[in-house]
Amino acid sequence: MSFAPRARRLTYLLHRWSGIAGCLLMALWFISGMTMLFVGYPKLTPWERLGALPPLMAAGLLPPEAALAEVDPAAAQETAASPSARLATARSLVLTTIAGQPRYLLREAGGGLRVLAAQPPAPARRSAASADAPRPSPAVDAAAALAEARSYLPGVAARYAGQVAEDRWTHSRALDAHRPLHKVEMAAGGQDSAGGGELGAVTLYISGTTGQLVLDAPLAQQRWNYLGAWLHWLYLFRDRPVDPAWSWTVILLSALCTLTALSGTVVGLWRWRFSGRYASGSRSPYRAGWMRWHHLIGLLCAGFVCTWIFSGLMSMNPLRIFDPAAPGPRLATYQGGPLPQPPAQAPSAQPGPPGDANPNALYPAALAIDQLRAAGFEPVELAWRSLAGQPYLQALDALGNSRLLDGPPEAPRIRETWSEAEILRAAARLFEAPLARHQRLDSHDAYYYARHAEAMNGAQPRRLPALRLDFADANRTRLYIDLHSGDVEQTLSRSQRVSRWLFYFLHSWDLPALLALGSLRDATLILLSLSGLALAASGTVIGWRRLRRGGRRGKGGHAPPQARRSVQGPSS
Repeated sequence: MSFAPRARRLTYLLHRWSGIAGCLLMALWFISGMTMLFVGYPKLTPWERLGALPPLMAAGLLPPEAALAEVDPAAAQETAASPSARLATARSLVLTTIAGQPRYLLREAGGGLRVLAAQPPAPARRSAASADAPRPSPAVDAAAALAEARSYLPGVAARYAGQVAEDRWTHSRALDAHRPLHKVEMAAGGQDSAGGGELGAVTLYISGTTGQLVLDAPLAQQRWNYLGAWLHWLYLFRDRPVDPAWSWTVILLSALCTLTALSGTVVGLWRWRFSGRYASGSRSPYRAGWMRWHHLIGLLCAGFVCTWIFSGLMSMNPLRIFDPAAPGPRLATYQGGPLPQPPAQAPSAQPGPPGDANPNALYPAALAIDQLRAAGFEPVELAWRSLAGQPYLQALDALGNSRLLDGPPEAPRIRETWSEAEILRAAARLFEAPLARHQRLDSHDAYYYARHAEAMNGAQPRRLPALRLDFADANRTRLYIDLHSGDVEQTLSRSQRVSRWLFYFLHSWDLPALLALGSLRDATLILLSLSGLALAASGTVIGWRRLRRGGRRGKGGHAPPQARRSVQGPSS
């Protein structure tokens, strides 16, 4: 047998036998994909988190230096130096509310999180020798988890459900710093902090490190997810944040289904008579039944099915083909170093006159709150940060709006965004390579865009205006910097920009112009998914019948003549 007939026969056999299992899996993927258009994997969006926080109160707050100067015996033993030595490497300090109480949240250079009390202890519990000394936040136990859950959904019955290292809703790597997680079951009746009305029963996950709420999973969303993301991503095979066995299972199954779809497209075209007709008068050799429907639907939606399955494979980054070839941006250098070093002794809880402020000190929290309120801004969270070595304060309100404070506290500059010139000066630190070009964005582009909350990347605000920067480094890196915060919101190497088209675009049709179509885009995706489901379902029925027929032959029966002819290859 020559090469061409042999290749043709192998293509038929590949589609036939891979399709028996592949069509069933693809049917499940189409069903779950349609579900995911409307119900996403559980996540806590920034708007939900901030919307549940109360306004910060200036009264009784410790200055940030007082919290940073806290004596930590464990840290002192580790470093054999002053307790502030470890804290001086902090990249940010955040004043927020945890379980109804103000807390300082310290993020260290290595990514670790520490929680410090933001108020002096009550007079009845403190001694004269430590009147102004801060205290570490209490350990995160069941009582602390319940207190945080009740502050998120006040007035709702709560039940502590124990600790989990990971379960079906907490696979995200972003939760690694918070494990183990405390699980709290909340009864129905709470109000959605994002303005979505009354909530049903919901499961809350509380950080075992900070005591903060890190994820909410409404019961209705969990149930839909068994038909959606949990099924779509085959999470029944995953049991840890980094699971090579699960990754390779999804990659191999996606590759198998891609081959099934491609070989089916080729076979369908071979069997279709573009000129002339079969004896039945049809251009398809199949007169009726499942085979005919499978052939016709396959020809109509082959392009969508092939690209959709292939893009799912690309989402797994097989063999790490989209990983950057060279190191990425130097974010620590962009920020410009640690926060100002805390003094050896904690300062008084009562700030002195503004004119006596240390120019190297952190911006006073109570003063910042009063100044922001005077400017008509109600902060629920403050973050002490640095950009190109210059300290500044970022404030957030319950809607996710932000303000920047810098300059001397007695004459602060309060504004909404950084200037382009300030960001460009700081961005020069990101790479040794020069900046090739930059552009201010007042509307989203094909790489930097926002999705609705239920989408996979729907928790990313992608605010405008932003600054797009292209560097002449080995990766041809493109960066997007939010001018509201100065944060590098997105980093894309050349290979990652290719991945954006091979995965996100082919899989989700998520160009900003298409997303703007709203319901029309959704209806189109549902219609195409239903056609893909019909193709996969018909293939599943055909495969099941072939297996049953094969089983009967294995018991001593004989294949019918038509079946024997089909094994020999297609008719011309």
